[in-house]
Amino acid sequence: MFNDLKVSFFLACKSIQRGNKGTSILTVLIISLIFVNLIFFPSVVEGVEETLIRQSIEHVCGNVVIEPKDDQRYIDNADSIEKKINKLPGVVGTSSRYMTGATFFYNNKLKSGSVHSIDPSDEEVVTKFHSGLIAGEYLGKENTNEILLGIDITGKEDEVTGDSDLGGVQVGDKIDVTFSNGIIRKYRVKGIFDISSININRYAFITEKEMESVLGVENQASEILVKLSQRGTEEEYRTNFVELGISEDVKTWEEKTAGKIGSLVNSFSLLTVISTVISLIMAVVVIFIIIYINTVNKKRQIGILKAIGIEQNVIINSYVIQVLFYCFCGIAVGLLLFGIITSYLSVNPIRFPLGYVEPMVEQVLILQNIISLIVFSLIAGFIPAWRTANENILKAIWG
Repeated sequence: MFNDLKVSFFLACKSIQRGNKGTSILTVLIISLIFVNLIFFPSVVEGVEETLIRQSIEHVCGNVVIEPKDDQRYIDNADSIEKKINKLPGVVGTSSRYMTGATFFYNNKLKSGSVHSIDPSDEEVVTKFHSGLIAGEYLGKENTNEILLGIDITGKEDEVTGDSDLGGVQVGDKIDVTFSNGIIRKYRVKGIFDISSININRYAFITEKEMESVLGVENQASEILVKLSQRGTEEEYRTNFVELGISEDVKTWEEKTAGKIGSLVNSFSLLTVISTVISLIMAVVVIFIIIYINTVNKKRQIGILKAIGIEQNVIINSYVIQVLFYCFCGIAVGLLLFGIITSYLSVNPIRFPLGYVEPMVEQVLILQNIISLIVFSLIAGFIPAWRTANENILKAIWG
């Protein structure tokens, strides 16, 4: 058996050495590009998922969200709950919010949206919302007549957007806001923000003090966001909150954003499967054609080898070894190309509507695709080699 492998290896080496160098280089290049496609697109999808999760935690809901019970509108004694939570090790901070619907009016234009209240100092600890300001300034705790607006509400002054926004509100302009309870207030726009995250740009923010005067409430909250020092410990802290006597509805960021992130991830996952299948089919076709042409051109040589006593499996194995050579060279070049691409994108991330995305490289993904490419390539190379080597000796010699 060892001698048979030596002969197969010898025949494979001679075939590669005497083959067309340009064809060999092109084959390796094609396989390397197929391999890059196999791992690049799934890595981008993983990067998109990671960006969605990070954006949700940093701008939307923190690691954990505490909401009112089903039969209540607000969380009572919000300050007391926050104090209990902040005492736990690993809790970075908490931020309570009120939320209500509203309609914004400016220069005969109106836009419906959502108004959230924040304690500016608490919010800076829990979220990175303040980092999304593109004009103006962040709110101060005592700002009762000022508001922050998302870019989807203000619109851009030089863009024609119809009735989908307020037509280009600027910092310093005054707008009227009609809250869901019918109260109308006039606010000066203190800042405008543009955050690449799900729906955030449709929000407006005012101070907690101002919102309590609008809603006629005190020391309550529509939700309390909790920032943890380490992602992945949310379930542990949910249990801790229950032990502290917190009976409100406690949700992790996964539960809070499951619908929005899940639908996007599922869509991308389907595209990943399609891309992977197409890439593997391309690899099979390329290897099959190359080995088929090679065996057809060397049919007479194969017949002579069989005539002098070289066994059929030795000839087949020689072509299998050639396939492995092309595969391993293609994978090596592909890994080099992929490393160059990811290094570039780590410095210059891809701009998506949801934020900047870097490919997330997983070793398991790379290993899986290496194995898949080798297996499919071996099958594609074995079939034409077996068919040709299985022909009658005389028929093969005569062509």
